[in-house]
Amino acid sequence: MKRFKKVLNERNALTGGGTADAANNLNMQDYANPAVVRALNSFVGTICDKHVFPEQAIGVLRNQLSKIQLTFGEVPMMEGESGSVELPLSIGAGRFGKGLETPYDEFEEDDGISHIKEGGLTLVIGYERQEDNSCKLTASVK
Repeated sequence: MKRFKKVLNERNALTGGGTADAANNLNMQDYANPAVVRALNSFVGTICDKHVFPEQAIGVLRNQLSKIQLTFGEVPMMEGESGSVELPLSIGAGRFGKGLETPYDEFEEDDGISHIKEGGLTLVIGYERQEDNSCKLTASVK
C-alpha cells in the first residue's frame, strides 16, 4: 500500500508541480488585453466551425458566450451569397447606475465593456454560401 505522501510526490513529478503558475493565468474580464481577445477569438472560431445550419451555429455561439456573460443582439437575416454582420457585445444587460463622478441627475449606462476597452467589443459573423447550398460561417471578436 502506498503512503499518501508518495502519491502526492508522484503526481507532482508527472504534472510538473502541484500549483499553477499565477503569471500564466489570464483575467478573462480584461478585454483591453490583446491576449484575452486572442483567446476569445479562438474560442468563438471553434464554435462556428462545427455546425451545418447557420441558425444552429449562432444559437450555440450565443449559448456559449452567455456562459462567460457576453451577449449580443438579434442577428439579421443573411441575404445574398456572402457577407458579414457586426454585432456589439455586452456583458449581460450592460451597466446602469451611478459612478463617483456622475452628476446627481444623470446615470451611467453602457455595455459593460466600453469602460474597460475604448469602443467596446464587436462580434463579426461572416457567411458564405457553398456550392451544395450550405453556409460556411466564420466568427471573430474585434
